[in-house]
Order: sequence, then structure tokens, then C-alpha cells
Amino acid sequence: MIAVNSLRLRLLVGAVIWILLALAAAGTVLAALFRAHVERRLDAELAIQLEQIAAALERPGTEKLILTHQPSDPRFRKPYSGFYWQVDNLEGPIFRSRSLWDVALRLPLEASPDGQVHRHRISGPEGQWLIALERTVTLPDVPGAYRVLAAMDETELIAAAAAFTRTLVLSLGVLAVALVAAVAIQVHVGLRPLHRLRAGVAAIREGRIKRLEGPFPTETQPLVEDLNALLQRNEEVVARGRTQAGNLAHGLKTPLSVLANEVDRLAADGASQLSAAMRGQIATMRQQIDYHLARARAAASLDVPGARVPVAPSVAAIHRTLARLYGDRELQFAIEIPADHVFRGEQQDLEEMLGNLMDNACKWARGRIAATSRRDDGHLTITIEDDGPGLPSEQQGYALAPGARFDEKVPGTGLGLAIVRDLATLYNGSIKLGSSGLGGLRAELTLPAG
Repeated sequence: MIAVNSLRLRLLVGAVIWILLALAAAGTVLAALFRAHVERRLDAELAIQLEQIAAALERPGTEKLILTHQPSDPRFRKPYSGFYWQVDNLEGPIFRSRSLWDVALRLPLEASPDGQVHRHRISGPEGQWLIALERTVTLPDVPGAYRVLAAMDETELIAAAAAFTRTLVLSLGVLAVALVAAVAIQVHVGLRPLHRLRAGVAAIREGRIKRLEGPFPTETQPLVEDLNALLQRNEEVVARGRTQAGNLAHGLKTPLSVLANEVDRLAADGASQLSAAMRGQIATMRQQIDYHLARARAAASLDVPGARVPVAPSVAAIHRTLARLYGDRELQFAIEIPADHVFRGEQQDLEEMLGNLMDNACKWARGRIAATSRRDDGHLTITIEDDGPGLPSEQQGYALAPGARFDEKVPGTGLGLAIVRDLATLYNGSIKLGSSGLGGLRAELTLPAG
């Protein structure tokens, strides 16, 4: 069963619609051309009969007008056959075909004395419509003019057109079926590379192959190359994760050894100072765990092609969270982030960087925090400021180091700014600290713009 959003279904439906529209237009034009052709042939036939009747009109000597011969077509002699002729003078009909029996045709009131053939649509002897050709004839040395008319039943034309239309509809229907079948085959063949691509992705997911191999059409080759590049990037992420895990193990080795020794000694003599040493080593271990796991997470946060995140909604969500968290301090937030400012990367990474910076500002601010952004030359710079005590210029570089803390009274691990630096560097961005116009610290986070 084909899904509603299937590309195959869309192509087939689009092709069927255009085929039906094209064949309907062609059928309409062909039917109109055929009707016009039949009308021309019937008019030509009537014109010949008209000329025969006009040529048979004579007035020998002083005698009255006679018709030397009648049209040879037997349909003019069969009553109500649908083929009729008539000759009128100023007083009315003087000659008419036997097919009219005892009925006279009503000619248009206005005569056409120019001698040209004129076409009319008049009522027939049985109330049907007739196609009539009329010509005004004058004879030498004979006063007055005579109106000669030849007519045929319009149903002859309608029947011929209907028969042709039936044949045409049947032919176009067969052609439509053939075209739809051809389109279905073409779509199946054309989408075959996508099936190969899907099968290749399934094989990669199952671990049977590592890359998409073989030639692909020009239209899908860029997709194949991007997918292979993404697979290569994922391998690099795994490698970085392993490296970070090794760093974590190395960072924990010494504190764990010391902790083990202190615990052994504490068990041996119960000295109280060893309890304090144990707590210090435990704190060191936690710092190492937090920092190295954060770096491992940052190394796995490589930007995915096509990832775009609006900055304003993320800042607004962090603002709402921090406003509740620090609700007892009545902090004032001034946020000016344009709606069209977009970060080219992962939303989780953006929110982790901004969350650390804004949380740090809330911890140190006296009452005011500002968040602004600007876009320049493909980069987005987000600035977070506060009115706290700030940092001297000589300490601003050290503040980005892991575990850097300047006031133990303020809760935290000292890893927030280091994590922001690592994530920004991963995106080829940067974090810069400085003095704020509000009196406190200013953090400028530069990232790729979407």
C-alpha cells in the first residue's frame, strides 16, 4: 500500500492529472476540428445541389419559369428524408423537392440580392433544425429575382460528430491507460536509486557496511556524499568520546587512590582530620567527573548540517526558569533578541551555553541583567551583562579555566564558563569576558549565524 505522503504517489497523481488534462484538451480540439470539417463538407455538398437547381431554372420564350431538371440525389425524392430544396419568388414558393411533401420552408425575410451563397439555420417540415444554403438568382430578360435554397437536417451533422466523439473518447481512453502505465513504469525506474539509497542506509544501521558505495545519479549524489560525510563525522565523535573517557579515568585515578588510602587510615585509627581530607578528595573527584563528562558531551555535539535554532525563544525559556529560581531577589531582566537571529547548531548546545552565562549573571547581579545580540558577517554575538561586582581584567582569562571560583560563598562548581568555552570552540566560536556598562561582568558569546 502506497502512503499518502509517498513521493511515488505524488508523481503518479501529478502525471495522471496532466495526462487527463492534456487528453481532454486534445479531444476537445479534435472534436471541434472534426465538426468543422463535416460542416465544410456538408456545405460543399449543399452548394453543389444549389448550383444544379439554379442552373435548371429557365424561361423559354414568353412562357412561365420552368425547372428543366431536378437534383439527381434520391434523398430529395423521399418524403421527410432530411434533404430539401426550394425555389421562391416574390410571392412565395414556386418549386420544391418531393421530400418536403406538402410543406413549404420558411426562408429568412431578408433576401440576399448580391448573388452570393448565404448560410442559415431554419426550421424544418417536422420542427427540426435545418442547415440551409441560399442564393438569389436572376435570369436574363426575366424581371425579378428568385431565391434558391438547399437544406439538410442538422441531426446529420450531430450524428456524425457524436459517432466521431465516441470513437475519439474510446481511443483517448486507451491512450490514457497506456500513458499512465508508461508513467508508472518510468516512476518505478526513476525512483530505483532511492530504493538503493534506503537499502544502503538500512545496511549501515544494521552494521553490514560503513559507507554508501557505487555510482548514484547526479541528483542524489550530493545526498550520498553528505551522508557519507555525516558518517565520518559520527566516527570522529565516537573517537573523541573515547578520548574524553580516558581523560576522565586519568583525572580520577589519583583522587581515588588518595581517597582509598584515607579511608583505610580512617578505619585504622579513627582520626578526625582524615574525615576532612576525605571530604576534600571527594569534592575533587566530583569536580573531575563533572568537568570531563561535560567535555565529553561537548565533543559529541558537532553541528548537524541544516540545524538552525532561533535564539529568542531559547533566551525566553531560560529567562522564565531563572526568574522562578531567583524569584526572591526580584531581578530585572532587559532582553533584546531580534526574532530573526538564528544559531546554526543544536538547540541543546545553545541552551547550555546561554543557561550557564545567564545563571552566572543571576548569581552575581545586584538587580539588573541584560541580554542582547547582533549579527555580523555570518556570526552571531550574544552579550550577557549584569550589574554585579564584575572581575578585574587580570582575572577574566582565568575565569574560563575549569574549576575557577572567586567566592566560595556563591554556590557552584566553577565549570560553567569552561563548558561554555569548550562548546563555543567546537562551533568555531568564542567567549570573551569584559567589563559591563551596568558595572558588572560582560560575556560576549560569538557563534555561527544561521
